Amino acid sequence: MTREDVELVVHKEITQILPKAEIRGDVHLKDLGADSVDRVEILLAILQELRVSLPLSRFSDIPDIDRLVDFLAERAR
Repeated sequence: MTREDVELVVHKEITQILPKAEIRGDVHLKDLGADSVDRVEILLAILQELRVSLPLSRFSDIPDIDRLVDFLAERAR
């Protein structure tokens, strides 16, 4: 799976939970208005669609959406 494929999945799942969010790579999900429940739902949906199994604790230090995409792209290969 390419980085672009992962980015499409990430953007799709974010817009499912936060339909009015203006998604930019340099912002964190919190900055888009996602509360903790929203963030968990988004991450679980992304992981399910990518068929990647990771503990949610691995995402706590990821500073923005670009890094999230990079992190997931490395693991979705």
